[in-house]
Amino acid sequence: MTSPETTTETSAHWGTFRVEVAGDGETLLRAWAHDDDPDAAPAIGNAVDAHRHRSRVARPAVRRGWLDEGPGADDRRGDVDEPYVEVDWDTALDLVAAELRRVRAEHGDAAVFGGSYGWGSAGRLHHAQSQLHRFLNRTGGYTRSVNDYSRGASAVLLPHLVGAPAALDLRSRPASWQHVAEHTDLVVSFGGLRRSNTWVVPGGHARHRGSDLARRAAATTAFVHLSAQRDDAWEELGAEWVGVMPGTDVALMLALVHVLVVDGLADEEFLRTHCVGAERVRAYVLGHSDGVVRDPEWAEAITRTPAASIRALAHRMAAGRTLVNVVYALQRGERGEQPVWAGLILAAFLGQVGLPGGGFAHGFGSMGDYGVGVAGTRLPVLDQGTNPVPDLIPCARIADLLLHPGADLPYDGRVLRMPDVRLAYWAGGNPFHHHQDLRRLRTAFRRLETFVVHETHWTATARHADVVLPVASTLERDDVAAGAGDTRLRASKRASRPYAEAREELWILGRLAERLGADHDEGLDASGWLRRMYEEWRAAPSSPPAPDFDTFWAEGGVDLPHEPYTAGPGTTGDGPGDGPAFAAFRADPVAHPLATPSGRIELVSSTIEGFDLPDVDAHATWREPEQWWGAASAATYDLHLLCNQPSSRLHSQQDMGAASRATKVAGREPVRLHPDDATARGLVDGDVVRVRSERGSLLAGVVVTDALLPGVAQMHTGAWFDPSAPDVADCVHGNVNVLTRDVPTSTLTQATSGAHVRVAIERHDGPVPPVRAHEPPTFEARA
Repeated sequence: MTSPETTTETSAHWGTFRVEVAGDGETLLRAWAHDDDPDAAPAIGNAVDAHRHRSRVARPAVRRGWLDEGPGADDRRGDVDEPYVEVDWDTALDLVAAELRRVRAEHGDAAVFGGSYGWGSAGRLHHAQSQLHRFLNRTGGYTRSVNDYSRGASAVLLPHLVGAPAALDLRSRPASWQHVAEHTDLVVSFGGLRRSNTWVVPGGHARHRGSDLARRAAATTAFVHLSAQRDDAWEELGAEWVGVMPGTDVALMLALVHVLVVDGLADEEFLRTHCVGAERVRAYVLGHSDGVVRDPEWAEAITRTPAASIRALAHRMAAGRTLVNVVYALQRGERGEQPVWAGLILAAFLGQVGLPGGGFAHGFGSMGDYGVGVAGTRLPVLDQGTNPVPDLIPCARIADLLLHPGADLPYDGRVLRMPDVRLAYWAGGNPFHHHQDLRRLRTAFRRLETFVVHETHWTATARHADVVLPVASTLERDDVAAGAGDTRLRASKRASRPYAEAREELWILGRLAERLGADHDEGLDASGWLRRMYEEWRAAPSSPPAPDFDTFWAEGGVDLPHEPYTAGPGTTGDGPGDGPAFAAFRADPVAHPLATPSGRIELVSSTIEGFDLPDVDAHATWREPEQWWGAASAATYDLHLLCNQPSSRLHSQQDMGAASRATKVAGREPVRLHPDDATARGLVDGDVVRVRSERGSLLAGVVVTDALLPGVAQMHTGAWFDPSAPDVADCVHGNVNVLTRDVPTSTLTQATSGAHVRVAIERHDGPVPPVRAHEPPTFEARA
């Protein structure tokens, strides 16, 4: 007799939702949001198809060439037709353990790279990055990566300008939507305010509150968004759109500062008491330092934003309480730290930094927890231990690391020596989504001697691995979940048995550690670890009142404190205080200085100036992006392509799901074009086109819309990489990372610059190859 269907609550980075599983314990029947979720994420619609999709990794698998010939660089790694051999778990674990032992013995612990990224699982225990790093730390250490792809440039820059505590406050305790509703007359957002980004929080939220709070703020506050896309701000805000060409925001910001200075609107008292470097910035925008006047007419020629609009906006900003917001996407470009720096300078010249609902923000519209206005609560954690290996790279420099071992890498005023990595161990991330110039990345991975990957599905990363170990998905394991500023610590219960021979990472790494003479799981299974982590959290003095674990698990969670931080001045003396960033500093900059060399906001950074870098000056400056140089190149690649995060999935996760598939055009990722640009190329909705840059090409499906500026195209990231027809395009499915440049933001920050690239687009009139991105590899029997 078949068991009845069961309903379970589970959590992902896009929030908490419910699933119904058939009586067989395998088949996912449906997935849906809670009725009281004010803005549930469409990505929930991908869960059903992904759960038992044919691309699931069923058993441990070893690449044929590596199995037969042993470790070593191999140009076949990642080939579409390269076969795999499925093996039992003992064989797979013995192979991985032996290879870890060999590489460490022959080349040292730094020859192992721990390539996990943090978006694999929303759970506190089965968080792939934490599990992998704990294992590697306990077995010798590893070369690690720092920062992230989301805000890698600003993470390096802002501590120099405002000090590390205030920089952290800008991320974790910014002005909230409630502060905006109560105090702000005008929010000016560079890069838009995308609703879809509020659906996602690391760890997920019990309910999506960010967009609802923003809607309430719109009842009392005016919004202006500056972007190349009219629909870059959700409709409920009623935001006024000011068009600006991609990569030119710094020029527009400098022109706004010019108006404030020339028209006597700058707050000279604030600049004198709370900032350093205002006179040098003033001389720069007025042209006294180099003869170039950065006025609105100068900016109009660069940005295509009318000079009259720039002047009117500057006066409007100075007329009331204004919050300047710079989204994460702007710093994911060439010299990406510059728009963040220029945005802070603009806010400082307005003189409202530290006032409730005014000043500077970096993240509204970029993440769902940003602006919820709740003081963060400590959450249960898995101890990762200490890494004895000092070697590191900024995460966006992975290809440089593998291609240029022993080379020097300038970073944040120092020089890193890149170690000679022979083995990369990857879990919980997909670099084929995050990284740029996939030809170069594939070449880099082929230099490795061994590449080990944990995966639920046969992603492009798994298809480049030598050993692939199948892991259970979020729906197939028990965990606890919560995100920053969340209302509830939740029991995320297993809904289904693991697929085929998939195992939890705790088990996989525990068995590997045993083979290497180490202890990863300390004799506890997942149930034991969840109980231990929860009880340790509950016993901590900083934790809220909470029941014992059995009660917590039976009730499905425990409410977390939801106390908003205030908009008033703080009381601590080592940073911004107990309110939004800069509140205490604003009230008394002498008693509450920032942790900068001057104790003030460094509009001009003597520290950065002392680094003597060729591409970063002492203050924010405008330099034409390098990819614009050359008349021939500009004529060929005549469209600016914006590459931003998708709304139908998280990054590349579950791209085969219904919500993601519904956005495809002709089975491929869509490219949006302005009607003028489509007409000039003879294109209409639904056409398949070839999109080319200096680095590669892809096929995409056309969507024509007037929501873009002429000369601008737009595609979402995250389409699974499909190189199955290289004679047609580098990716026939539409992964934009075949087009983007793998060059750093700058020698200061070394972050990604993949949000913007120059391209050419033309109709593809030849045969359209099928999309094979979601197909598993071929398998052969072991000889």
